[in-house]
Amino acid sequence: MKLKVYADRMSQPSRALIIFCKVNGIEFDEVLIILAKGQQLTPEFKEINPLGKVPTIVDGRFKLFESHAILIYLASAFPSIADHWYPNDLSKRAKIHSVLDWHHTNLRPGAAGYAMNTVLAPFLGRSLDSKAAAVAEKILTKSLSTLETIWLKGNAKFLLGSNQPSIADLSLVCELMQLQVLDEKDRLRLFSPYKKVEEWIENTRKATLPHFDLVHKTLYGAKDKFDKQRKMGTTTVSKPGFQSKM
Repeated sequence: MKLKVYADRMSQPSRALIIFCKVNGIEFDEVLIILAKGQQLTPEFKEINPLGKVPTIVDGRFKLFESHAILIYLASAFPSIADHWYPNDLSKRAKIHSVLDWHHTNLRPGAAGYAMNTVLAPFLGRSLDSKAAAVAEKILTKSLSTLETIWLKGNAKFLLGSNQPSIADLSLVCELMQLQVLDEKDRLRLFSPYKKVEEWIENTRKATLPHFDLVHKTLYGAKDKFDKQRKMGTTTVSKPGFQSKM
């Protein structure tokens, strides 16, 4: 039975999972769960994932949620996956786990929280929150500094001194790509002090082309609509096609 991936391409971890599958030739059926419509909260979906989150996979009778766990499972379950994604070397694996653990307690609340509270909240039925945005910005700035000085220390192209990407690179880069929805001046203000981070994002993108750009088309389309709305001075806007499936 073919792997099923329940995802919304406006979701950072959903994009990371889909890119990973496509880059590595894992055949799967993509089942669109539209977050903006609350489809992740339906009784039908909660039978698959009681937490009501994407991404989620079903592999035969096996159900799994939480994106890091899914990436680790797929990298281990499919023998054709190149070793650099999730190395057999236990010390290298442990370092990847350290980055993934750090991601969910630092970079994710910073990046996701800032994007949500400055741009995305109204399209998910929530209100923008300037105080929450300010808190998230502090976490994001500290996280970018940690990436620049610790996780990207040295001259390697990818995290932890590697010259090839791992599941950690893909997961963290997709997290930061969510900031594409920001006003360009704001995005440049946040990123411009961190040249290594910018280079690493581009290195990860190039290493996973053409799938990286194709999977991000939904996000790029949302960015274009947000930019047009800003130029028009629109304060209340329609949902920017979050349900689109590319």
